[in-house]
Amino acid sequence: MPKIYLFLLPLWLSSMLLNAQVFNGSGGAIPDNGNPVSFPLVVSGLTPSSLNTAHGIAEVKVNIIHPYDADLYIALISPDGASVLLSVSNGGDGDNYSQTRFSDTASVSIAAGIPPFTGVFKPQELLGNLNNGRQGNGTWHLYIHDLYAFADQGTLLNWSITFDENVTGPFVFESSNLPIVLIDTYGQEILDDPKIQVGMKIIDNGPGERNFITDTPVYNGYAGIEIRGSSSQMFPKKSYGFETWDIDGEEIDVSLLGMPAESDWILNANYTDKTLARNAMAYQVSQNMGHYSTRYKYVEVVINEMYKGIYVFSEKIKRDPNRVNIAKLKPDQNSGDELTGGYIFKVDKFTGSGGDGWISAFPPPQSPNGQTIFFQYEYPKADDITIQQKQYISDYVNTFEAILSGPDFNDPDEGFRAYADEYSFIDYFLVNEISKNVDGYRLSTFLHKQRESLGGKIRIGPVWDYDIAWHNANYCGGDELTGWAYQFPCPDDYWQVPFWWQRMLQDTLFANNLRCRWEELRVNTLSDAWFETYIDSVASLLDESQQRNFTVWPILGVYVWPNPWPYPPTYAAEIESLKNWIFQRLDWIDANLPGNCYSINNNYQAAENHSLRIFPNPAHDYIHVVANLNNEKHCIAEITDKTGRIVATEKIAADNEGVFYWHTNLSQLSPGIYFVKFIFSSTTATGKFVKK
Repeated sequence: MPKIYLFLLPLWLSSMLLNAQVFNGSGGAIPDNGNPVSFPLVVSGLTPSSLNTAHGIAEVKVNIIHPYDADLYIALISPDGASVLLSVSNGGDGDNYSQTRFSDTASVSIAAGIPPFTGVFKPQELLGNLNNGRQGNGTWHLYIHDLYAFADQGTLLNWSITFDENVTGPFVFESSNLPIVLIDTYGQEILDDPKIQVGMKIIDNGPGERNFITDTPVYNGYAGIEIRGSSSQMFPKKSYGFETWDIDGEEIDVSLLGMPAESDWILNANYTDKTLARNAMAYQVSQNMGHYSTRYKYVEVVINEMYKGIYVFSEKIKRDPNRVNIAKLKPDQNSGDELTGGYIFKVDKFTGSGGDGWISAFPPPQSPNGQTIFFQYEYPKADDITIQQKQYISDYVNTFEAILSGPDFNDPDEGFRAYADEYSFIDYFLVNEISKNVDGYRLSTFLHKQRESLGGKIRIGPVWDYDIAWHNANYCGGDELTGWAYQFPCPDDYWQVPFWWQRMLQDTLFANNLRCRWEELRVNTLSDAWFETYIDSVASLLDESQQRNFTVWPILGVYVWPNPWPYPPTYAAEIESLKNWIFQRLDWIDANLPGNCYSINNNYQAAENHSLRIFPNPAHDYIHVVANLNNEKHCIAEITDKTGRIVATEKIAADNEGVFYWHTNLSQLSPGIYFVKFIFSSTTATGKFVKK
């Protein structure tokens, strides 16, 4: 008698199979020409048809053949156009997605998976976001984009969607201690270009007040928005650039989050930076050093009712009296003093906001493959700048570089200082070296030039794009504690560092001024204590919101390009890792920065014998004056000439450590000997300097 075998399924699996509704879709070629492709799947007869947590989308399964998984951007698009990211740039150079199932209930994120991703993985956005009352019947699409054209075409074999009972719902976000930005795209996809018109609301009840998504917004209007960035576009959490618009799509200046009125703004995702602090910290350091840097606020963002996490809301680098404060240069200003400024230009990639410009006549120190330095027009924009203006700014920069490369580059009067503001280059150098910015000097490097009648020299900055600085890059020395960022160690990389820094450091005066500036700033502005306090303040501010951010973007403890090993498993561990690296980096610079600061007593006791620390000395366009008198809160600073005539005066206050700093412009003074006084309530500190 034949035997009969009875296989009993587990009760939970039996129930799922009985109630699940599975719809299958066909596949096709995944082109490698930069164009995305959508594969349709028709869902009909779904009961109930309305998707919610009682009955909704539970799983998506894909089978893909592809020789380089990190090229792929995969998303699910609902019949009404809403989308959820399944996997973006995961898997490195691994092959294929084989029987890959995406489910919100999986214990492992697809970002932590290993090709061919066989099994069940949490997608990079919640499928439950689609279970919010929308209709399930209709044509769904699997959207696949091969992001890099390297002759590695793939194929989608098949895919499916499973609907079931008792599924996950949308991520619940109701309120925050941070301002909230709400964006409605009106069913449109946000593109890299052009900007699309969206509705925008900003909820901000003020410092210390909680913000609810139902509160009355402080801004309720329109914006034109687009995806921004270059290499960061591969990340699932996108950064955005936007302009405040009126209903007709015209730019309008608006004051947002306490920042001066303008129309151009940035929402920076900082996806690869799990501390969420690196960009903001670079901005803050530069601001504390006395330079304009983009103002910023942490916010939480919701797009089409889907929570997108923490963003840094900031100003875009732009010519403006409250941003880069240089003269406005119009198309009809093509001669005389008007032609000499103002300009903003940059060294950067051609992608992103890059475009037209000119090639430097001076190759970088490392150029084995014929690399060049390319300057791009930022202001006036490439579409607006005239032929005469292009010629002027390229000629001026070429002259600066020719002088800098020449035999008399270090002449105090006729050398590079006649064309470039030494002070701005020193401070820019320090920000890049403290952060060991792997992209420093060679990418996202802005410069600007004012009119000759208003100063005229090239100034470098504002600082920009530091999310893979501060020990957050695993290539070209970005993961090493020691070494100089300006000595970029990857000669085969196309993007190289201009020769400027290597050359300037051959000037003894520049090196000494650099050392003096460093010792001044290390007392307070760049002290270990300042960095610890600042980073702790960011961690405290984000303590609540980071939990939401890393729920929807579960990347803690997971490699995200270009994170160096190890990958801290918690937000608190990320913060501690950042602080520890910075303290060690500061110590290394203390021991290795070139130059000698003869005008500063290394024990910082100069004020006790009533003298001031003054540098550079001899001076050209500016001086720094430092005094330390802990029992005083204010003083009157004066500069007098040899006759005793007061030529400059200002009331200054001590910082929290009792240190007085005075940075003052000397460009209007004639060459000669001058005297400085800090007049306190109980004593006077004095010093003298030579103006060249």
